Amino acid sequence: MAKAIPTREEDYSLWYNELVKKAELAENSSVRGCMVIKPYGFSIWEKMQSILDRMFKDTGHENAYFPLLVPKSLFEAEEKNAEGFAKECAVVTHHRLKTSSGDKSKLVVDDGAKLEEELIIRPTSEAVIWNTYKGWVQSYRDLPLLINQWANVMRWEMRTRLFLRTAEFLWQEGHTAHTTEQEAIAETKQMLEVYADFAENYLAIPVLKGVKTENERFAGAVDTYCIEALMQDGKALQAGTSHFLGQNFAKAFDVKFTSQQGKLEHVWGTSWGVSTRLMGALIMAHSDDQGLVLPPKMAPIQVVIVPIFKGDEQLAILDSKVAEITKLLRDKGITVKYDNRKTHKPGWKFAEYELKGVPIRMAIGPRDLENNVVELARRDTKEKKSVAIEGIANYVSELLEEIQSNIYYKAKAFQEAHITKVDSMEEFKDVLENKTGFVSAHWDGTTETELKIKELTKATIRCIPLDNVQEEGQCILTGKPSKERVIFAKAY
Repeated sequence: MAKAIPTREEDYSLWYNELVKKAELAENSSVRGCMVIKPYGFSIWEKMQSILDRMFKDTGHENAYFPLLVPKSLFEAEEKNAEGFAKECAVVTHHRLKTSSGDKSKLVVDDGAKLEEELIIRPTSEAVIWNTYKGWVQSYRDLPLLINQWANVMRWEMRTRLFLRTAEFLWQEGHTAHTTEQEAIAETKQMLEVYADFAENYLAIPVLKGVKTENERFAGAVDTYCIEALMQDGKALQAGTSHFLGQNFAKAFDVKFTSQQGKLEHVWGTSWGVSTRLMGALIMAHSDDQGLVLPPKMAPIQVVIVPIFKGDEQLAILDSKVAEITKLLRDKGITVKYDNRKTHKPGWKFAEYELKGVPIRMAIGPRDLENNVVELARRDTKEKKSVAIEGIANYVSELLEEIQSNIYYKAKAFQEAHITKVDSMEEFKDVLENKTGFVSAHWDGTTETELKIKELTKATIRCIPLDNVQEEGQCILTGKPSKERVIFAKAY
């Protein structure tokens, strides 16, 4: 039988950590703060990659690849960006090791192999990419540049957690260059919509779309747009960001173009990205005390078929029938696994696939075969039902759509129940202590007040919603006038 995990109520953090490990998604590596993504976890990430990559290409973007190492002088070119990431940088100073004298098994840094210029392991790629763009752009005919990169980055985190915050993680980063400010802003907003579409229609996670405050925006950006998701413990998770860079990086790296009017101008830029942090969001938004609950569109296995049999003769008969069913399902584009191993009993398999979040479990035995039916069990509701084999492909296809929708609307109901309007600091603190979730409150617009609220409550402004209703009010801390509410929450 699969090993039990702690309940969310007992210890949410331990529940998450144990679920990631026991569902065989990832584990800690021998390198501090880094993780090994195991095959089952990586297959989910591959699905995310595949879907997002198609969405990027559908919006005109192309993939490229840029170096892992960034010369320090390039990294320093955009001052705000360099300052923003300085404390997280890993730096390469030497290019060679040597054996220590008298001990061939010990390696030490060869001081004679010190680099002329130190290299930064990319925490983000704006510096190396914008330096490259300088050679790619001469005139308006070369624009827009719509480039995406799938890569790994390193940010030296002190407190790490599988998928949510690791020193090295996988992501995609889009970097685009445009002739006009309006075009760049439109690109920034378009990619935010792509991320929101992906989160809601594939991950089944409802999100709030908004813009970050000056204090929370990306280092070097003019504006940062974001999608914010709510986890089951009431904490927020930033699920994706899209940045309008203005001409900051173009000026730092002297990326200019000759306009149609013959004038030499700096280009306008954007950058945008999501990472393996989405794996953490997927787990925490939907899973329960028995294990993962995966939306069908993200599940590596959408249907698992488990035979109930005694002896090789019965298994052979079931194998033949299951082969027919499997073909019907795969012809519908459904991913199927037939687990006919003799080394594990059906009960063990049931628990294992429940832990791994497989949306539909199909069980079939000799008696089912006589009646021309199978037993289907839904992972989201744990509901079981006997279903005729005739027409099974259409039935399962429709059921997968129903499960996808049900998982989304359950998360949506949770989000809506955990957005609370408050009008005083007392109400604000009470919600954070007793209910958690998103808190909608007035703020006077100053960084000073924002930081003071964070100091007092550990809650941050997650975003200023794009669809915000304009209303007169008073800041919950200072009492100063405010024209709109913003969304606060404790966050990952």
